[in-house]
Amino acid sequence: MQLSEAGYEVELAESGVEAHRLIIEHRPKLVITDLRMPDLDGIELMRRIAAEEVQTTVIIITAFGTIESAVEAMRLGAYDDITKPIDYDALLLAVNRAMERQNLIEEVCNLRSALDRRYGFENIIGHSKSLLRVLELAVRVAQHDNTVLINGETGTEKKLLARAIHHNSRLRLHPFVTINCGAIPKDLIEAELFGFARGAFTGAQANKPGKVEMADGGTLFLDEVGELPLESQVKLLRLIQNGEIERIGATTVKTINVRILAATHRNLSAMVEDGTFREDLFYRLAVVPLYLPPLRERKEDIPELVEHLFLKVKERHDMRSVRVGSSLATHFIGYRWPGNIRELENVVERMLVLSDGMQITENDLPDILRETPHSHSDSSLILDLPEEGISLEAIEREILLRALEKFKGNQTQAARYLDISRRTLIYRVEKHGIRLDSEPPE
Repeated sequence: MQLSEAGYEVELAESGVEAHRLIIEHRPKLVITDLRMPDLDGIELMRRIAAEEVQTTVIIITAFGTIESAVEAMRLGAYDDITKPIDYDALLLAVNRAMERQNLIEEVCNLRSALDRRYGFENIIGHSKSLLRVLELAVRVAQHDNTVLINGETGTEKKLLARAIHHNSRLRLHPFVTINCGAIPKDLIEAELFGFARGAFTGAQANKPGKVEMADGGTLFLDEVGELPLESQVKLLRLIQNGEIERIGATTVKTINVRILAATHRNLSAMVEDGTFREDLFYRLAVVPLYLPPLRERKEDIPELVEHLFLKVKERHDMRSVRVGSSLATHFIGYRWPGNIRELENVVERMLVLSDGMQITENDLPDILRETPHSHSDSSLILDLPEEGISLEAIEREILLRALEKFKGNQTQAARYLDISRRTLIYRVEKHGIRLDSEPPE
């Protein structure tokens, strides 16, 4: 047979039923089928291939007078049709093209699988209740185009969550453009975001699109959006409300279709109160607020994270044979990790790079992890519980008041003492109606 002579491996079937069995068993890249077969015709065979999600390309063989069936086959996804009597040169050409197409489809699938492994929600490591609650919300919000505000301390991987939201949305094949609002000088941020027209200022020798235009049709991620100057906040609000931007120095307005994801480590509610962040912009950004908890609030995730990061860093530095002692876990769990996952990864990398043996031991721990920190465990706290009962709300309020009094109103130090985030402290203080004076400088 000419296809075998051309180097293709060919499986022959004498009927549609046998063809269906072979397709399910071997999952071929290409199926060539006649439309007219006695037991199972080509149309029904294609329907079964589609129903069972066999990733293959189909070429149909048609005869005079079967044009309606051929149209139906093409509607079901047939790649090409060959008319009887068969011209084998034309068949070979069609087969070559079909195989190129199928190889391209498989390559795209492999690339998408690689992207899923790199940017999917499963890359956010941990199974603590607080983290899973955030991921559950993120999975749901990914299906819609509304704005999302991600709150969390520095190093909690807010950008990774934003990228996962984009990658699991309908915009996944469109641009994901990031701009760190805190890393660009305030006098340049507007040009970086919205672009500029030729002659807008000295050195503007040509029109230049901004990050917003680059993200048109996709997602714009505004990292550290709390650092955005007030004058730029006005233009961002116009983009969100009207889908319009204007380059610096331009005389025309440009329409943009972009989804906004934003992140910050700041308390934007407090910034609204003191007038450094626009209230209308805050509510436009926080349509769906997500809060990534710090590591100290999800300590049960630390062993899994440590294992994941050691594997990741070992692969990066080609140190796969180096082992990690199991006794190290308690040291990692006991530390507060103010820099969160970013700090944890830096510590892991430093330990691996500086180690001089085939096993990481306690001797390789940095000083911050060697001493077991003081732990406020439940067993060290003694309470007298009265027979008549007690108010948990009243106890929490009293503890908050005492902690704030102990540190003269310093919210950051009080939160650290109570082993909660400053954001959680402020939330609970507001819940109990405790008045917070302006925090003294640290």
